[in-house]
Parts: sequence; structure tokens; C-alpha cells
Amino acid sequence: QVQLVESGGGLVQAGGSLRLSCAASGRTFSSDAMGWFRQAPGKEREFVATISWNGVATGYADSVKGRFTISRDNQKNTVYLQMNSLKPEDTAVYYCNVGRTYPVTVATAFGSWGQGTQVTVSS
Repeated sequence: QVQLVESGGGLVQAGGSLRLSCAASGRTFSSDAMGWFRQAPGKEREFVATISWNGVATGYADSVKGRFTISRDNQKNTVYLQMNSLKPEDTAVYYCNVGRTYPVTVATAFGSWGQGTQVTVSS
């Protein structure tokens, strides 16, 4: 069974940075695409960023492009999300998930959604 554990969230002031990590277990993900998603209170879960199995291809939501960077370490079965120039509207619970093909979307992610990690950006 696929297990995904997100970490690295916290409270940060606008303009600050955070680095999220997602550790995957239950199988080897080195041949799978992965993605980051977020859900703000009262809103639907939305796509943030995705990365191909080998890290060559990456994609971002327009709202985070130029500020967030997704990366992965296949030896550690871990995917990262570096978040810079954070804004209050980035406040949400952030989740990772895995997909068989790139890009990974909310619809194509096949792992069980974990508890996520809370990111709160104060103005």
C-alpha cells in the first residue's frame, strides 16, 4: 500500500521561504511521476507542481510559477517543494501524491492522500 508522509510546513511571514518534503513508502517510486497539491479552507484541492520520474520535466500552477521549485531524490524515495516569496494566499494544507504518468493531477494521482502539512503565511 502506498504511503505518503508530508513534512516541513509551518508559520512564516509573507516573503519568507519553506521547504516541504514528502517521503513515500510501500513501493519504489523511481519510475513514477509525483506532484504537490494544496487545499485551503473551504476550497477544493488544487494542483501546485509536478515532476517526471527522472526529474527532467517539471510543471507548475500559474499562481506559483517562478516562486516554487519541485525536485526529487529517487534514492531516498522523496520529493521536495522549495517555496520562496510566500504570499498569504499560499496558506493551505499541502499534500503530495504519485501518478503513473507525467503530469500528475488531482484526477490521476493514485496514492492515498496523507495528512498533509500545514503552511500558514502571515501578512
